[in-house]
Amino acid sequence: MQAILLSSEEVAKRAKQLYENGIRQQVETPENIGKMVIIDIETGEYAIDKIGRESAHYLRNKNRLARLFGIRIGYKFAVSFCGDMERDIR
Repeated sequence: MQAILLSSEEVAKRAKQLYENGIRQQVETPENIGKMVIIDIETGEYAIDKIGRESAHYLRNKNRLARLFGIRIGYKFAVSFCGDMERDIR
């Protein structure tokens, strides 16, 4: 598989589109709120775990050239440096 050259902004845009157009409905459950979903923007495959590390390794093992993007389920941002996380209520 050939790597697609994309800017970090384009990777984020594609990941958010994939998330909003199908992944969100499958993963946004009470037991997953706060976990990380890692998305392969080329295949649409995703995996979930507490901090995203295991999911990233899993997806990278399937495709070493995968362009991955992480989203914290149920929140507007994946990380916070001040400790406050704003929920994404829809």
